[in-house]
Amino acid sequence: MTATEAAPSTQAVRATPTTQRRPTGRRRRLPFAKTFVTFLLLPLCALMVFPFVWLLLTSLRDRNTVFSGPFFPHSFTGSAYANAWTSIGFPLHFWNSLWITTATVVGVTIFATLSGYAFAKLDFPFKNTLYLLLLTTLMMPATALIIPLYLELKSLGLLNTQVGLLVLYVSGSAPFSMFLMRAFFSTLPDELIEAARVDGSGELSIFARVVLPLARPGVATVVIFQFLQTWNEFLMANTVLQDTDKLPLQPVLFTLTGQYSTDWPTLTAGLVLSIIPVVVVYVRMQNQFVAGMTLGAVK
Repeated sequence: MTATEAAPSTQAVRATPTTQRRPTGRRRRLPFAKTFVTFLLLPLCALMVFPFVWLLLTSLRDRNTVFSGPFFPHSFTGSAYANAWTSIGFPLHFWNSLWITTATVVGVTIFATLSGYAFAKLDFPFKNTLYLLLLTTLMMPATALIIPLYLELKSLGLLNTQVGLLVLYVSGSAPFSMFLMRAFFSTLPDELIEAARVDGSGELSIFARVVLPLARPGVATVVIFQFLQTWNEFLMANTVLQDTDKLPLQPVLFTLTGQYSTDWPTLTAGLVLSIIPVVVVYVRMQNQFVAGMTLGAVK
């Protein structure tokens, strides 16, 4: 009877040190690492958020208190937004930016997905040579090509047209997007495509029904990058288009800056309004964007 009662107690004594064992090694250092990273990221986050806070507060204050008043104004006014909406013809140029950006994103996405799939999964003559030629275009700065592109558009009769600007945007941005999509398509298993070929599917059918649905994160990455780049582009639009009614939003916002004085509330109000589409696109596609960046970087 005594031996029977002693056995469980012995097991309990042996189990006690195991249950009370303290974490050692890497686990003990985790709280310090998290604290260090937090204190490191907080100043960086503040540096990134500060310009947006200043932009919003400046758009809501009087012109006389932009630099002389306190950081947080005593009173807020929305007159700068009404002035920005009417003084520069904001709706017209907003529409110009919207349709040019949308058309560019659609064109670049179609070209990037098709060419990226071809370079990643298909075999054809001079495949590597063509790929290297496309990559070399990424090494050329846009400012070095602006004069040849200007003369080319003039010879084609596309100068001072939004179609000509659209051609420049699509042709100039497609190689980088193709590079991203090729890296993403390379992560897809070849067995999946081979199985579709065995079932009798053609290459376009495989691309549209098998590969493209799996490439949504990569497509979202291309869409966000291209939308940001096209929406904020200034140099090409200001060079190619001479008629004010054809200009997108960014070159028109630049006209609010003067040589001796600038209406900062009106300018910042226009900038705040121009940021809204970018925020909407990113918030709508942020989950797929993060997934696309992760899958495209890790093979």
